[in-house]
Amino acid sequence: MKTKNLLSAVIIAFVFGATSFAQKAVTVGGAPMYPTKNIIENAVNSKDHTTLVAAVKAAELVETLQGKGPFTVFAPTNAAFDKLPKGTVATLLKPENKKMLQTILTYHVVAGKMNASDIAKAIKAGNGKATMKTVSGGTLTAWMKGKKLYITDEKGSMSEVTIADVNQSNGVIHVVDSVLLPKA
Repeated sequence: MKTKNLLSAVIIAFVFGATSFAQKAVTVGGAPMYPTKNIIENAVNSKDHTTLVAAVKAAELVETLQGKGPFTVFAPTNAAFDKLPKGTVATLLKPENKKMLQTILTYHVVAGKMNASDIAKAIKAGNGKATMKTVSGGTLTAWMKGKKLYITDEKGSMSEVTIADVNQSNGVIHVVDSVLLPKA
Protein backbone atom coordinates (compact mmCIF):
# COMPACT_ATOMS: atom_id res chain seq x y z
CA MET A 1 0.00 0.00 0.00
CA LYS A 2 2.87 2.39 0.78
CA THR A 3 4.33 1.86 -2.69
CA LYS A 4 0.97 2.58 -4.31
CA ASN A 5 0.58 5.81 -2.29
CA LEU A 6 4.13 6.86 -3.10
CA LEU A 7 3.57 6.15 -6.78
CA SER A 8 0.33 8.16 -6.71
CA ALA A 9 2.12 11.07 -5.05
CA VAL A 10 4.90 10.97 -7.67
CA ILE A 11 2.36 10.91 -10.52
CA ILE A 12 0.41 13.83 -9.02
CA ALA A 13 3.63 15.81 -8.50
CA PHE A 14 4.73 15.07 -12.05
CA VAL A 15 1.39 16.08 -13.57
CA PHE A 16 1.20 19.21 -11.42
CA GLY A 17 4.79 20.10 -12.25
CA ALA A 18 4.27 19.55 -15.98
CA THR A 19 1.09 21.61 -15.90
CA SER A 20 2.83 24.41 -13.99
CA PHE A 21 5.71 24.36 -16.46
CA ALA A 22 3.35 24.41 -19.46
CA GLN A 23 1.47 27.38 -17.98
CA LYS A 24 4.56 29.52 -17.42
CA ALA A 25 3.76 33.14 -18.19
CA VAL A 26 6.04 35.75 -19.72
CA THR A 27 5.73 39.27 -18.29
CA VAL A 28 5.08 41.99 -20.87
CA GLY A 29 4.25 45.55 -19.90
CA GLY A 30 4.13 44.59 -16.24
CA ALA A 31 1.50 41.88 -16.76
CA PRO A 32 1.82 38.13 -17.08
CA MET A 33 0.93 36.80 -20.54
CA TYR A 34 -0.59 33.37 -20.05
CA PRO A 35 -0.24 30.71 -22.76
CA THR A 36 -3.80 29.59 -21.93
CA LYS A 37 -5.25 32.97 -22.97
CA ASN A 38 -5.63 34.31 -26.49
CA ILE A 39 -3.80 37.28 -27.99
CA ILE A 40 -6.45 39.83 -27.03
CA GLU A 41 -7.03 38.45 -23.53
CA ASN A 42 -3.33 38.91 -22.82
CA ALA A 43 -2.67 42.15 -24.72
CA VAL A 44 -5.32 44.13 -22.85
CA ASN A 45 -3.31 43.67 -19.64
CA SER A 46 0.01 45.01 -20.96
CA LYS A 47 0.60 48.65 -20.02
CA ASP A 48 3.12 48.78 -22.90
CA HIS A 49 0.47 47.93 -25.52
CA THR A 50 -2.44 50.27 -24.76
CA THR A 51 -2.05 52.05 -28.11
CA LEU A 52 -2.01 48.72 -29.98
CA VAL A 53 -5.11 47.53 -28.14
CA ALA A 54 -6.92 50.82 -28.89
CA ALA A 55 -5.94 50.47 -32.56
CA VAL A 56 -7.12 46.84 -32.73
CA LYS A 57 -10.47 47.90 -31.25
CA ALA A 58 -10.80 50.88 -33.64
CA ALA A 59 -9.97 48.61 -36.59
CA GLU A 60 -12.59 46.09 -35.41
CA LEU A 61 -9.99 43.28 -35.33
CA VAL A 62 -10.65 42.07 -31.78
CA GLU A 63 -12.80 39.14 -32.89
CA THR A 64 -10.23 38.10 -35.51
CA LEU A 65 -7.34 38.07 -33.01
CA GLN A 66 -9.47 36.14 -30.53
CA GLY A 67 -10.04 33.51 -33.22
CA LYS A 68 -8.50 30.06 -33.42
CA GLY A 69 -5.44 31.13 -35.45
CA PRO A 70 -2.70 30.31 -35.04
CA PHE A 71 -1.14 33.73 -35.57
CA THR A 72 2.33 35.19 -35.22
CA VAL A 73 1.97 38.82 -34.14
CA PHE A 74 4.78 41.37 -34.14
CA ALA A 75 3.34 43.66 -31.46
CA PRO A 76 4.60 47.26 -31.38
CA THR A 77 4.83 48.91 -27.96
CA ASN A 78 3.41 52.32 -27.08
CA ALA A 79 6.97 53.69 -27.49
CA ALA A 80 7.02 52.23 -31.03
CA PHE A 81 3.82 54.11 -31.89
CA ASP A 82 5.34 57.26 -30.33
CA LYS A 83 8.14 57.11 -32.96
CA LEU A 84 5.58 57.80 -35.71
CA PRO A 85 5.17 61.42 -36.83
CA LYS A 86 3.07 63.49 -34.42
CA GLY A 87 -0.66 63.04 -34.99
CA THR A 88 -0.33 59.80 -36.99
CA VAL A 89 -1.95 57.56 -34.38
CA ALA A 90 -4.82 59.99 -33.75
CA THR A 91 -5.45 60.19 -37.50
CA LEU A 92 -5.37 56.40 -37.91
CA LEU A 93 -7.85 55.92 -35.06
CA LYS A 94 -10.51 58.00 -36.83
CA PRO A 95 -13.42 55.93 -38.20
CA GLU A 96 -12.83 57.16 -41.76
CA ASN A 97 -9.31 55.64 -41.66
CA LYS A 98 -10.40 52.18 -40.46
CA LYS A 99 -9.38 50.39 -43.68
CA MET A 100 -5.86 51.91 -43.58
CA LEU A 101 -5.55 51.02 -39.90
CA GLN A 102 -6.67 47.44 -40.61
CA THR A 103 -4.01 47.15 -43.33
CA ILE A 104 -1.26 48.42 -41.01
CA LEU A 105 -2.29 46.17 -38.13
CA THR A 106 -2.69 43.02 -40.24
CA TYR A 107 0.74 43.80 -41.72
CA HIS A 108 2.06 42.87 -38.25
CA VAL A 109 0.40 39.44 -38.40
CA VAL A 110 1.63 36.26 -40.10
CA ALA A 111 -0.64 33.23 -40.42
CA GLY A 112 0.68 30.27 -38.44
CA LYS A 113 2.77 30.08 -35.30
CA MET A 114 6.44 30.96 -35.74
CA ASN A 115 8.51 30.94 -32.58
CA ALA A 116 11.87 32.71 -32.64
CA SER A 117 13.62 29.38 -33.24
CA ASP A 118 11.40 28.78 -36.31
CA ILE A 119 12.26 32.23 -37.64
CA ALA A 120 15.97 31.65 -36.94
CA LYS A 121 15.86 28.35 -38.88
CA ALA A 122 14.15 30.11 -41.80
CA ILE A 123 16.83 32.84 -41.70
CA LYS A 124 19.57 30.22 -41.78
CA ALA A 125 17.86 28.38 -44.66
CA GLY A 126 17.52 31.71 -46.50
CA ASN A 127 21.24 32.51 -46.17
CA GLY A 128 20.72 35.29 -43.65
CA LYS A 129 17.17 36.45 -44.44
CA ALA A 130 13.68 35.03 -44.27
CA THR A 131 10.62 36.55 -45.84
CA MET A 132 7.20 36.18 -44.29
CA LYS A 133 3.87 36.89 -45.97
CA THR A 134 1.59 38.97 -43.77
CA VAL A 135 -2.17 38.64 -43.39
CA SER A 136 -2.51 41.99 -45.21
CA GLY A 137 -0.67 40.52 -48.22
CA GLY A 138 2.62 42.33 -47.61
CA THR A 139 6.06 40.97 -46.87
CA LEU A 140 8.27 41.22 -43.81
CA THR A 141 11.93 40.25 -43.83
CA ALA A 142 13.53 38.69 -40.75
CA TRP A 143 17.28 38.72 -40.11
CA MET A 144 19.65 38.45 -37.20
CA LYS A 145 22.61 40.40 -35.93
CA GLY A 146 24.38 38.31 -33.34
CA LYS A 147 21.60 36.83 -31.22
CA LYS A 148 19.18 39.71 -31.86
CA LEU A 149 16.22 39.23 -34.18
CA TYR A 150 15.13 42.07 -36.47
CA ILE A 151 12.19 42.56 -38.80
CA THR A 152 12.40 44.88 -41.81
CA ASP A 153 9.25 46.24 -43.43
CA GLU A 154 8.64 46.96 -47.13
CA LYS A 155 9.77 50.56 -46.68
CA GLY A 156 13.16 49.39 -45.39
CA SER A 157 12.59 50.36 -41.76
CA MET A 158 13.74 47.87 -39.16
CA SER A 159 12.32 46.85 -35.84
CA GLU A 160 14.06 44.84 -33.14
CA VAL A 161 12.25 41.99 -31.44
CA THR A 162 12.67 42.99 -27.80
CA ILE A 163 10.67 40.12 -26.26
CA ALA A 164 10.31 36.91 -28.27
CA ASP A 165 8.10 33.88 -27.84
CA VAL A 166 5.21 35.19 -25.79
CA ASN A 167 3.04 32.13 -26.35
CA GLN A 168 -0.73 32.45 -26.55
CA SER A 169 -3.52 29.89 -26.89
CA ASN A 170 -3.93 30.98 -30.52
CA GLY A 171 -0.36 31.75 -31.54
CA VAL A 172 2.66 33.72 -30.44
CA ILE A 173 3.54 37.38 -29.92
CA HIS A 174 6.95 38.91 -30.51
CA VAL A 175 7.20 42.41 -29.02
CA VAL A 176 8.83 44.90 -31.42
CA ASP A 177 10.24 48.39 -30.86
CA SER A 178 8.97 50.03 -34.08
CA VAL A 179 5.75 50.03 -36.09
CA LEU A 180 6.12 48.10 -39.34
CA LEU A 181 4.64 49.77 -42.41
CA PRO A 182 3.62 48.28 -45.75
CA LYS A 183 4.33 49.95 -49.08
CA ALA A 184 1.90 52.76 -49.70
